[in-house]
Amino acid sequence: MFSPSQADVRRFFCSIYAKAQAGQPLEAIETIASLWIDEHPEYHAELADVDAALAAMQQADESKGNPFLHLSMHLSISEQCSIDQPRGIRQAVELLTHRRNSLHLAHHEAMDCLGKMIWESQRAGRPPDGDAYIGCVQQHATRD
Repeated sequence: MFSPSQADVRRFFCSIYAKAQAGQPLEAIETIASLWIDEHPEYHAELADVDAALAAMQQADESKGNPFLHLSMHLSISEQCSIDQPRGIRQAVELLTHRRNSLHLAHHEAMDCLGKMIWESQRAGRPPDGDAYIGCVQQHATRD
């Protein structure tokens, strides 16, 4: 099992941004990440400076979002959907995408569910509840 550090994640996204800006070829996972980076131009300045991104790890600012966590969640949901794991997540995200007429908006709502599932798992000291996660995404798809 691969468990990247916070610094590894920041280097990963910064390197993808640099490669994409330079027109260099990307690996498959990098291409997916690059597409999500393109959806978030507000993060480009932070992605353009790996040294500043690494230094910023020491200065957590709760009032400001974490672009690296946000992009990681987009990438996680994309991967979950590609292999339908947990089983049913692909259909739930597709339904939410259809209801919102936007994959991007659907991902943002699914992120709330993913974050809730992880938080509850850690708080209770038990494995993540994939059924609850999918149920949450499905509930979002039924709301207007």
